[in-house]
Amino acid sequence: MITIKVWLGAMALGAAAAPFLASATLATEGNAAKGERLFGTCAACHSLEPDRSMTGPSLSGLWNRKAGSLASFPRYSPALKSSNITWDDNTLDRWIADPQHLVPGNTMTFPGIKEAGQRADLLAFLKRATEGGQTAQMAPRMGGMMGGAVPNLKTIGADQRVKTIQVCRDTYRVTTEDGHTREFWERNLRFKTDSSEDGPNKGGPAIVDAGMMGDRADVIFASPSEISAAVADGC
Repeated sequence: MITIKVWLGAMALGAAAAPFLASATLATEGNAAKGERLFGTCAACHSLEPDRSMTGPSLSGLWNRKAGSLASFPRYSPALKSSNITWDDNTLDRWIADPQHLVPGNTMTFPGIKEAGQRADLLAFLKRATEGGQTAQMAPRMGGMMGGAVPNLKTIGADQRVKTIQVCRDTYRVTTEDGHTREFWERNLRFKTDSSEDGPNKGGPAIVDAGMMGDRADVIFASPSEISAAVADGC
């Protein structure tokens, strides 16, 4: 009887451990080419370039990094910073499957990928792309493909360099250096800042389309102090 109980206990322990043992090899078993296509889901918020963060932190050097510890990213949630998680095949698989289940209260809005094979493919790509200094060669600016990143605003053409911004009642009129003027309903034009190396020159805001209908745009400044000075009464 004791032998049977011990055997059953070992079987139960093995069954409980099986998901974790399986996930420990996901990054080597997945298809990296398929995972590269799946990365489009992540690219709107995450860059693969070192220290180039977007909505979320850069994924460069992700493996074996402690969650919430990238010094160049200041927007981690308290939940993630106190999670005491180190990113590896197992923890990343569980995170990608359901971020809120792994770390309740974190601020990542991604609902997760439920299909284990897709997670394995994504992990295979991420591991290859973020280790061994291959990041820049493999995916230089994938975020831009998904609309999560803007081009280098110091090198844009005259059609995106803002010359004047006027507002009258509920309408903004933005004139660019090529002489073209566009009108926007006040809720459809957003003012943003970008202080990174890809941001606009000081005193040279840029306009970037936002949304798919052509009626929304972002005007991006080098610093917040420039915004109010750039908008004039146009009534």
